[in-house]
Amino acid sequence: MEKPKRVSPTNTFISRLTRTTSGGGSGSGSIILNKYQLGRLLGRGSFAKVYQAFPLEDTTKKVAVKSIDKSLNYDAPLEQLINREVAAMQRLKHHPSILKIHEVLGTTTKVHIVMELAQGGELFTKLQQKGRFSESTARNYFCQLISALQFCHQNGIAHRDIKPQNLLLDEEGNLKISDFGLSALPEQLKNGLLHTACGTPAYTAPEVVYRKGYDGTKADAWSCGVLLYVFLVGSLPFDDSDLPKMYRAMNRRMFSFPEWVSKPARSIICRLLDPNPVTRLTIEEVMNSSWFKKSKITSKQQQGWSAQFIQKDSAYLTKMNAFDIISMSSGLNLSGLFEMGLKKKELRFTSGSKVGDIEEKVEKVGGELGYRIERGKGGGIGLVKGCALLLVEIWEVAEALWMVEFKVVEGRMIEFEEYQWEQLKAGLEDIALSWHNELDEF
Repeated sequence: MEKPKRVSPTNTFISRLTRTTSGGGSGSGSIILNKYQLGRLLGRGSFAKVYQAFPLEDTTKKVAVKSIDKSLNYDAPLEQLINREVAAMQRLKHHPSILKIHEVLGTTTKVHIVMELAQGGELFTKLQQKGRFSESTARNYFCQLISALQFCHQNGIAHRDIKPQNLLLDEEGNLKISDFGLSALPEQLKNGLLHTACGTPAYTAPEVVYRKGYDGTKADAWSCGVLLYVFLVGSLPFDDSDLPKMYRAMNRRMFSFPEWVSKPARSIICRLLDPNPVTRLTIEEVMNSSWFKKSKITSKQQQGWSAQFIQKDSAYLTKMNAFDIISMSSGLNLSGLFEMGLKKKELRFTSGSKVGDIEEKVEKVGGELGYRIERGKGGGIGLVKGCALLLVEIWEVAEALWMVEFKVVEGRMIEFEEYQWEQLKAGLEDIALSWHNELDEF
């Protein structure tokens, strides 16, 4: 098959989907464009529903279809998400431990993303049911993940959002990595480093929030350390209920192990959760460890799985033209994207400036935007405009690193419009290292 051409403009993608106008499909039992029949509902997001489905031409096959309502407004850079997803999935399509997307169908009202069905569901659900995994089970899942990430990194792609919710299982219990919407491609590098803060706080490497540049492969390695700890212990190594406290704990390596975690596993986790990315254990070093090599998964099995996948999926691949491949994007299938329509109640950023300078800047920008400045007895700053009230608090999360939080007081949300966040961000840009509301779950 010829190498697909890069189609950049999002409106090309949208207009192509819009031209197909019949058979939108709105629920279980619906038929999509005379190609797929929707079955039971598997799950839902704020703006999307995921169904089990089967192709009408072969009812023995099962797929998953995520249906997204195009009439809703998505406050997200769709072109960027789509192009990134397409490039990542195209480069990684042959690995057995990475979820595959078959095609994208569209009508005037909906986008339907047809993908591989992970019949075993989320690994997160299985972990919740069991509480924690035995070391052999944890190693089995972990080694599949490490193998897949090595493949990603060899192809120049960092995932940047590794967590249990993004790991699925097939009917045989094999792991599948999903959600590459936050992945980074080689063309995003600046001086060999990435600069966009993204991920899920409890799983994100500490260097990512500094936005001074970081190695995406090292950030993935940190996330793997958190994940292995969660597999074996059943809880997070760093408490994410208090973000400033969590960051301090990360930078000071403040976590402990219960007695049942073996010394070799502890060593792997401790070396992965090194706050210094230079000395942090790499994915390749993990694969060369004796603990990893005890896994039942061999390179021969991996090659066999890959060949099996290529053969199994060839029916889909041979039908694709260049546009179909460009359209193979789960960028519209991000859980973070589905939450974008909700009003944000808070805004956070990290800063390396001095506290006094931060306070002075906040008050200056607030005054320029028409807010009345009020100082609280506890040292907080209040920004008042009409009935809207913003509380501003500043915490130290590491040496010379501060977390600044703007929060709308409960009951005042209706008086605060979304555009006001953008005004504040624009005014404070010169002291902000990282805007944490741009992270997946900040």
